[in-house]
Amino acid sequence: MDVRMGFFLHFSSVKTEEQIAAEQAWYGSEKVWLVHKDGFSLATVVKTEAGSLPEGKVKIKLEHDGTVLDVDEDDVEKANPPSFDRCEDLAALLYLNESSVMHSLRQRYGGNLIHTHAGPNMVIVNPISAPSMYSEKVMHMFKGCRREDTAPHIYAVAQSAYRNLLTTRQDQSIVLLGKSGSGKTTNCQHLVQYLVSIAGSTGKIFTAEKWQAVYTILEAFGNSATSMNNNASRFSQIVSLDFDQAGQVASASIQTMLLEKLRVVKRPETESTFNVFYYMMAGADSTLRTELHFNHFAENSAFGIVPQSKPEDKQKASQQFTKLQAAMKVLGISSDEQKALWLILGAIYHLGAAGATKAGRKQFARHEWAQKAAYLLGCTLEELSSAIFKHQPKGTLQRSTSFRQGPDDAGTGDNSGPKITALECLEAMAAGLYSELFTLVISLVNRALKSSQHSLCSLLIVDTPGFQNPKLAKRERGATFEELCHNYAQERLQTLFHERTFVQELERYKEENIELALDDIESSTSLSVAAIDQASSQALVRTLARTDEARGLLWLMEEEALQPGGSEETLLERLFSYYSPADGESKGPALLLKSDKPHHFLLGHSHGTDWVEYDAGGWLSHAKQNPASQNAAILLQDSQKKNISSLFMGRSGGATVLSGSIAGLEGGSQLALRRATSMRKTFTTGVAAVKKKSLCIQVKLQVDALMDTVRRSRVHFVHCLLPKAETLSADVKVPGGESCDTGLMQLDVCLLRAQLRGSKLLDALRIYRQGYPDHLVFSEFRRRFDVLTPHLTKKHGRNYIVTDEKRAVEELLESLELEKSSYHMGLSRVFFRAGVLAKLEENRDIQTRRNLTLFQAACRGYLARQAFKKRKIQDLAIRCIQKNIKKNRGVKGWPWWKLFTTVRPLIEVQLTEEQIRGKDEEIQLLKSKLEKVEKERNELRLNSDRLESKITELSSELADERNTGESASQLLESETSERLRLEKDMKDLQAKFDAMKKQTESMEMEVMEARLIRASELNGEMDDDDTGGEWRLKYERAIREIEFTKKRLQQEFDDKLEVEQQNKRQLERKLTDLQADNEEVQRVAQQLKKKCQRLTAELQDTKLHLEGQQSRNHDLEKKQRKFDSEQTQAQEEVQREKSQREKLSREKDMLTGEVFSLRQQLEDKDLEICAVNLKLEQMEAELQDLNSQESKDEASLAKIKKQLRDLEAKVKDQEEELDEQAGTIQMLEQAKLRLEMEMERLRQTHSKEIESKEDEVEEIRQSCSKKLKQMEVQLEEEYEDKQKVLREKRDMEAKLMSAQDQVSHRDVEAEKRLRKDLKRTKALLADAQIMLDHLKNNAPSKREIAQLKNQLEESEFTCAAAVKARKSMEVEIEDLHVQMDDISKSKQALEEQLSRLQREKNDLQSRMEEDQEDMNELMKKHKAAVAQSSQNLAQISDLQAQLEEAMKEKQDVQEKLTALQSQLEFQEQSMVDKSLVSRQEAKIRELETKLEFEKTQVKRLESLVARLKENLEKLTEERDQRSASENREKEQNKRLLRQIRDIKEEMAELAKKEAEASRKKHELEMDIESLEAANQSLQADLKLAFKRIGDLQAAIEDEMESDDNEDLINSEGASDTDSEVEDRVDGVKSWLSKNKGSAKNLSDDGSLKSSSPPSSRRRFCLDRSDEEEEEEKEEGSTSRSTYRSRYKRSSYLNDSDGETTA
Repeated sequence: MDVRMGFFLHFSSVKTEEQIAAEQAWYGSEKVWLVHKDGFSLATVVKTEAGSLPEGKVKIKLEHDGTVLDVDEDDVEKANPPSFDRCEDLAALLYLNESSVMHSLRQRYGGNLIHTHAGPNMVIVNPISAPSMYSEKVMHMFKGCRREDTAPHIYAVAQSAYRNLLTTRQDQSIVLLGKSGSGKTTNCQHLVQYLVSIAGSTGKIFTAEKWQAVYTILEAFGNSATSMNNNASRFSQIVSLDFDQAGQVASASIQTMLLEKLRVVKRPETESTFNVFYYMMAGADSTLRTELHFNHFAENSAFGIVPQSKPEDKQKASQQFTKLQAAMKVLGISSDEQKALWLILGAIYHLGAAGATKAGRKQFARHEWAQKAAYLLGCTLEELSSAIFKHQPKGTLQRSTSFRQGPDDAGTGDNSGPKITALECLEAMAAGLYSELFTLVISLVNRALKSSQHSLCSLLIVDTPGFQNPKLAKRERGATFEELCHNYAQERLQTLFHERTFVQELERYKEENIELALDDIESSTSLSVAAIDQASSQALVRTLARTDEARGLLWLMEEEALQPGGSEETLLERLFSYYSPADGESKGPALLLKSDKPHHFLLGHSHGTDWVEYDAGGWLSHAKQNPASQNAAILLQDSQKKNISSLFMGRSGGATVLSGSIAGLEGGSQLALRRATSMRKTFTTGVAAVKKKSLCIQVKLQVDALMDTVRRSRVHFVHCLLPKAETLSADVKVPGGESCDTGLMQLDVCLLRAQLRGSKLLDALRIYRQGYPDHLVFSEFRRRFDVLTPHLTKKHGRNYIVTDEKRAVEELLESLELEKSSYHMGLSRVFFRAGVLAKLEENRDIQTRRNLTLFQAACRGYLARQAFKKRKIQDLAIRCIQKNIKKNRGVKGWPWWKLFTTVRPLIEVQLTEEQIRGKDEEIQLLKSKLEKVEKERNELRLNSDRLESKITELSSELADERNTGESASQLLESETSERLRLEKDMKDLQAKFDAMKKQTESMEMEVMEARLIRASELNGEMDDDDTGGEWRLKYERAIREIEFTKKRLQQEFDDKLEVEQQNKRQLERKLTDLQADNEEVQRVAQQLKKKCQRLTAELQDTKLHLEGQQSRNHDLEKKQRKFDSEQTQAQEEVQREKSQREKLSREKDMLTGEVFSLRQQLEDKDLEICAVNLKLEQMEAELQDLNSQESKDEASLAKIKKQLRDLEAKVKDQEEELDEQAGTIQMLEQAKLRLEMEMERLRQTHSKEIESKEDEVEEIRQSCSKKLKQMEVQLEEEYEDKQKVLREKRDMEAKLMSAQDQVSHRDVEAEKRLRKDLKRTKALLADAQIMLDHLKNNAPSKREIAQLKNQLEESEFTCAAAVKARKSMEVEIEDLHVQMDDISKSKQALEEQLSRLQREKNDLQSRMEEDQEDMNELMKKHKAAVAQSSQNLAQISDLQAQLEEAMKEKQDVQEKLTALQSQLEFQEQSMVDKSLVSRQEAKIRELETKLEFEKTQVKRLESLVARLKENLEKLTEERDQRSASENREKEQNKRLLRQIRDIKEEMAELAKKEAEASRKKHELEMDIESLEAANQSLQADLKLAFKRIGDLQAAIEDEMESDDNEDLINSEGASDTDSEVEDRVDGVKSWLSKNKGSAKNLSDDGSLKSSSPPSSRRRFCLDRSDEEEEEEKEEGSTSRSTYRSRYKRSSYLNDSDGETTA
């Protein structure tokens, strides 16, 4: 029940006027709780003016005395209305604070309501007197109910866990938390009794009586009286109930741990040993006393076990012993087994009476009592003494090491420990005997509880000893080590509660992206657990050295027990160094404090709310293994008494690492084996495998096993609260003088507050109220609550497949009209506020009940209709039978009928006998087969059981071995790392040692030299006195300097020391000031934090109150909307009725009009009928005339019919031709379609090729443009050079022309000079021409040039062919890639097909298995039918025997009948009296009815046999069908295997094709590489040709520049030379023009190949420059642009030529 539901209950419930007035008065005045040290008091806030009170103060008025006080705001908490005083759920409180919670608990406790819900948990306040609320009637009140429908009770927790177990099929756990004496064990018993009574068991194996016997035994052997509880459990237990599929208890078991076995021998003062000793000493009968030697008891005992002195205690103990024996008898513990238990207990008592010597030789103090103990144990006194005292060499204690000792370590380890006393050896033996005894008792209990039935899931109930603090019981002693272990177990369970309530919830909200303001909730767990069991990172390392790493008390105890000088002082010093706060720190964060007493320390449990003072004296003895305790088991196994040895020999084979730690791991069910395996794994993995023999670490491992077992289930927590300490006075004062009802049971408020704070219950309630505690996965929520929205189901349909679960859930929630704040959509699940899901469940139950009611109504209607139909058939059958009886009476006297009825049974008897013989043979055959099959089935069952047992044993052994191997590997790794670290440290130390050694040697040498010098100075004789005096003066001066330096350094040191001391004092003053400021700031911060938390809590409470009001308003709005919709519907119905009435009236008027018109039409039709009759008469006359002409028209009719048949035949032929043509047209269309598809494919491939070609052309263009730019740059440079030459040439020609013009005006000398210049120029030109001719002669001939051109063209052609081949190869490679992709796709498809076929094969196999199971079921049915048929045949044989008897009687009757008939005739002849005849006829009729009855019985049996035959035939047919289906499936499997084989062959062929394609690809790559090599060689030739052309041009320029022959030219040959030069220049121009024409033709054709060889390119450029010179003369300056454009085109062609060649 959540907050809102609480509000609904309070606001919607019917209240009286007084209650309403009280609530209004409460709301009018602000009620608060004043919190003080004694508790809390109710008060009213007095309103004051602003500024009249200091800040942080508030004025209140106490309710009980009217006192007005000014108090701090932090001391005031808001109070709830009076209606919440006995609220059933603390989460429903309006204001959640400590005072309100305690007030509600106190009010409920005073009203004898000890159970209270606290959100999902339960709070139980232990009553002083057990109330009568646990009866069987109360159990049945909670049966099958939901948690929200019941009042708070321990049965409600059990019912909730049981309901969750049935619905979720998940393991459940119920964990009880609380202090010692708070009633945990009692509530555990109530839980088990409820579950066993309500769930039941198969065959009533588990009864309440049996469980009461179990708890009687556990209470006797495991409970004792302590300072806090008169009957306290001294062990932890897990009660496991395993449930089957039907929800019944299939098996059960109990696991125990942390037994206080040392309580047998020593215990705190005023406390007693285990109860069974007192029961046995008080209740044993005379025979048992004689056997146990209990005729008289010892005056004192070393163990403190003495009989009770008070008579009433003795009588009570005697009754308990009788009850204990009855309980053992109920659990099936035999008298021999009980006797063995009493013998061991008696032996323990006699060992305590025997005692041990305190000094000297180790032996018993009183041998007569030891002799009795040896007799009871079944051994000799020497064997007992040897087992206790003689297994300790040199009287030292063997240590329990955490690692395997070597042979050398074993010898030295015993001499290092302290000596052990004889009394300690005796105590160890007694404790070991009782530990073995307790383990045996638990095994016997589990033997009575186990069952071989199949179990599905478990429900665990965890009960551990509660928190124990001797100070609470007014005891001055310190707590013991056993109490520390129990407190540690409770701390771990409290940590589990914190983890499940806070950590997991917050993590879930974080994972689902749900943001909640939960800053006021502390998330820190208890730190006292770390102080006890924190392990170091080197826990696996073999080291005995003390390290500085923090570890818990248990680990420190083990280390100190192993250290030679270990003691409790060093143990506590190390513990304080790790966990105790420093001197300057406060007590707040630390949970470990020193005590004023020696060997004492304080540990804060329950988050620091419960400080327990522990006495660590003698704790190291708990960490040391005493061999006497180990010898106890051997002593019991080797006992001469068979009843003892047989019990313990059976357990010796299964001894594991858990012996002495966890008892009760035996069990026959699968879940019990799983739990045992889980606990064994806890002891065999990681650190546990190494430390499993350490007595201290075993405590941690046992609690770890408990926690691991509980964590695997869904946990329900029950908080048991102690109302007050038992030793406190019953008269508890009321805090602040507050009055209380005298009938209320009173509580210790301070104790209750400490328990609430320690359990963090308020924080759990707050996160429960503010968060979303209920959550479901989307699919599960939709599946579960889809029934609430039938319109959505109709909308989507029944077979609708949901694709988006989240969207479907949102749509479902919208249709449910839930308030937005009541739920939250996560990523994978939907979250609800507390109580919303319960409300939905209630609505679902209502809707389900409604649907079931409708379904039942439909079913009942159908059954009623079927019954009515059956009655109709029965009525018809009765009438038929009556009719047949009447007919039978009519033919009864017919002779033929009598003959027929006489003969027919005889024929059927013969046939029936033959059929019966055949069926008997078949039955015998089937019986033999059945026996054979049963025998085989039994053998297979035995084999399967044997194999399953072997498998379980091997799996457990394998798990143990695997865990051992893992632990060994971890141990090896840790030891290796430690060894490497130690080696490194040793190397460093060795290096330091060497350095120190060298330094020491050097210093020793210096000391020796100094000593020698000093000795020579003192003892040697000085040859020169002056020299000696000089050395002495130097020595004295050095001494004075050293003394002066010492004084100066001392003075400086004193000055510095004084300055440092002053600084230190100043810093200390500053530090004290800062510490004071810091403490003040911390105090203020703490106050502000508390205030903030209080305000936040009040704000959250107000927010929740507001949400409750909003939800209430939301519900009211829904009701209002519903009322409005109903009202509008009613109004619409009224309007609809009015409109329908008006419509009906209009229709009535229209119908009356239509009736009138129809009457008129009827009259018109009558007139028309008369006219038609006249026409009909005329037509009949004409028909008679036509009949006369019919004979004439028959011949023509035959012809017409013949023609019609011919036409029909032609039509059929044409239709066939049309069909053929249609077929051909269809084929042509298919061919056309294929051609179109092929054309499309070719078009696509062609387009792809074109695209690739275009890409290549674009790349070529880009490369050509790059090279063209480079050539343009080169040509620009060459063009500039040519322009220089042309300018020089023009200058010279201009000079020549000017000289010719001035010939007439100049004198002869000038003319001669000019002629001379002209001759020199002509000579130069002649030389140039000569050089040209020479170059022509020396240059290659035209044929060679043509050859070179041909070679160039061939190379270009080969290059182009190589490019084409390369492109074709690339295309082929692409095709091969496409083929490879297709092959890979087909391969993937084949693999998918193969996997699909494999899945189909698996499905077929599963179906075959199912069919086989069905076949087995049919065989079972067949066998049952055969058995039934055999029974029926037996009945038939019996009936046949009866029939034969009846036939015999019939024959007798017939004989009698014939005799009677003869007598009748005789009597008729003799006229006898008629009455005799009538009697004889009546007898005859009676015999005939008997005969008919026998016939009907025979017919019935025949029909029964026929039915059995039909059933047998059906079974055989079904068997044949199953075999046929099996054969078909086998054939299908073979076909699938063939397909798989074909697919594999195809895959192999594809792999071959892939290899062939790769080979072709490799060959094409090789061809491309060879073509590229040829191309590179051609490029090298072209480069060489270019180089030669450059050399030739350089030579020509050199020759043209030389003017050596200018004096040889004369004036006479000037004209001839000029003509010759002009001819040569013309020849050069014509050659250039030819080359120009060829280049132009090439450019006009647009080819990418050059017609001239590459070697003539530069020459071509030079010749082009001469041609441009002529053009410049003709066209002027405009020729340059034309030249450049043409030049660019030619260079582009040449570059493209070079690119093609490349």
